[in-house]
Amino acid sequence: MNAQQRNRHAALLKATGYEDGPALTVQSTDGDIPHGRELSISWLTGTVMTGLTSVLLMGAALFVSFQGQDTFSTAYEALRITHPPVTPASPTNLQIKTNRTRPVAQTRSELETIEATIKESVDGRDIIKKQPFSRLRATLATAATSLSDDVPAYDPVALIASTQPLDESGADVSTNIYGAEVEGEVSIKLASLSLTQTPPRAISDQTAADFVRTTVEGAYVEADSSALAYAPTEGSIHELAASPTDAVITGVAENLTVLPKTTLPSDALGRTERLLTLKEPSSLEETLKKNGFTPDMIGMIAGTLRNVYPSTNLPSGARLRILFGPSRMSETLIPYRMSIYIHDAASNKDRHAATVALTDRGQYVLATEPPQITFPDEDTEEINVSNLPSIYRSIWETGRKHDLDDDTIKRIVAMYAYDLDLNKKISAGDSIEILQTPPDASGHQDLLYVGLRLGSTLKELFRFRTDDGKVDFFDPSGETGKRFLTRRPLQGGGVVRSSFGWRVHPIFHKSILHTGVDLASSTGTPIYAAGDGVVEKAGWTNGYGRYVMIKHVNGFETGYGHMSRIADTTQPGTFVRQGQVIGYVGSTGNSTGPHLHFEILINGNFVDPLSVKLPRDKSLPSQYQQRFAQSVAQIRDLMNRDAAPVTVASN
Repeated sequence: MNAQQRNRHAALLKATGYEDGPALTVQSTDGDIPHGRELSISWLTGTVMTGLTSVLLMGAALFVSFQGQDTFSTAYEALRITHPPVTPASPTNLQIKTNRTRPVAQTRSELETIEATIKESVDGRDIIKKQPFSRLRATLATAATSLSDDVPAYDPVALIASTQPLDESGADVSTNIYGAEVEGEVSIKLASLSLTQTPPRAISDQTAADFVRTTVEGAYVEADSSALAYAPTEGSIHELAASPTDAVITGVAENLTVLPKTTLPSDALGRTERLLTLKEPSSLEETLKKNGFTPDMIGMIAGTLRNVYPSTNLPSGARLRILFGPSRMSETLIPYRMSIYIHDAASNKDRHAATVALTDRGQYVLATEPPQITFPDEDTEEINVSNLPSIYRSIWETGRKHDLDDDTIKRIVAMYAYDLDLNKKISAGDSIEILQTPPDASGHQDLLYVGLRLGSTLKELFRFRTDDGKVDFFDPSGETGKRFLTRRPLQGGGVVRSSFGWRVHPIFHKSILHTGVDLASSTGTPIYAAGDGVVEKAGWTNGYGRYVMIKHVNGFETGYGHMSRIADTTQPGTFVRQGQVIGYVGSTGNSTGPHLHFEILINGNFVDPLSVKLPRDKSLPSQYQQRFAQSVAQIRDLMNRDAAPVTVASN
């Protein structure tokens, strides 16, 4: 390009606004505002930092104003979930693992009245009359709601007090069922029978003699007989199989620790949905109250529904869909959404009446109908493993849902406290059955029977009164549900951090038999004597730190390790009572944190404290066995009877 062409291009650039100037430089005076073509690195850095700080401050302000939420949406969109069709013809297999659909289980909730003709003695007279009884059959609650928010903390000492026999010197509750049905009351009068009206003999002397001889002789076994004490009387044990090696002896394995294969679900609570069908007309307020709604929630919902569903009652056949989710304020589930459907018997269809949903601000507002589903014939609830409560919490939740008074629930829990680990989570399908007398003038009901089914095991307790007026509850074999040793002898029961068995030691990092169970709790938590006994050791013991050992009857011993302090009254040779404070939780010895190392020894051998079969505290004397067996049979008859035509309550 020649000089003339360069001049022409320069003229064009100047005409468009370009001009000659010096190159950019960073040699500006430090601290001054740059001029012209000068750049200041410090000035540029300060400008960028100011911008970043402004963005962070604005973001923090927004985060705080939205209470820490990172997603926001309308109430309906926030609560919308996908529901698979639920029909009775498609049962749910709870054993199938899946991440897409949570299993759904049927829930049972029947509070019924049953009537029986009974005979009881009043002021020396035998009277026959009809007596109504209240019978509850319900599945244990699979999620904890506000119904059980204020239940007392699990405390073994308090439970001991709740299991003491009742002192009822007056007339006992009668379950003496009379054969014939009567109307009203009938008095029975006994009169001597005239000798001329002696009934004919039904059994001859020869028949009686044959019966006695057969009974007595049948109680003995010939010396050469191969029959065993646990084998059937028909044939020997070897005759039950093709060969001696094929013989199978069935029985109950005791004192064994079973470690099932488990998954590791998240500790965070999840959402679940409950489907209910009302068997009879019911108050909307009462129905919501029994399903985890607080009075404040019910008040907000009533105000929200005033224009779209003004009625305060629900008709028979009405359906409720309640979506539960975790609360930010407590370790419980709260209702996120509630939908009401009115059932039309003629068309067999459910009409959506109204839906309310919880907003981010904690208010219930009207919402659109959730995705349609097919309502099952029976009440159902989704099973979320992380939501399953402990046996202790579930019994409280279920009892309050069915209007049991707190004293009755506390006694039920206490009767099982020494036979079960109440801090263990329930399984879907676990259930409870209760039999009570109807309320008296003061509203009190006497408890007659409790049956707790956990998995395939049914644990029953029957009410019985002895001649001294003491009332207690016994299992079918005539033993109380109380154990002479508690399994978790510290305030609150602690949290199981390490179970009995072989494990890799957290300090020595090698496989060592863990001879007890570690119950974590805060330092200073009181530790109780698991049962009556004599203190054998009380002091520092190698890796146990501060350690106490108590000797009980029948070869039982209990050990308590890692205490922060041993009680002053806990001295070798002293006698301690069950529930007496013997020390306090600590982390002395080989320990990684505050906990109680609790162990049980039987004849010098370590056993699993949480599963070992422990002896009962009390058995019925032999003179009561026949009366008790009759009482058990009568209560079983009441539990198997059909309910009266009118149902007391449902759901």
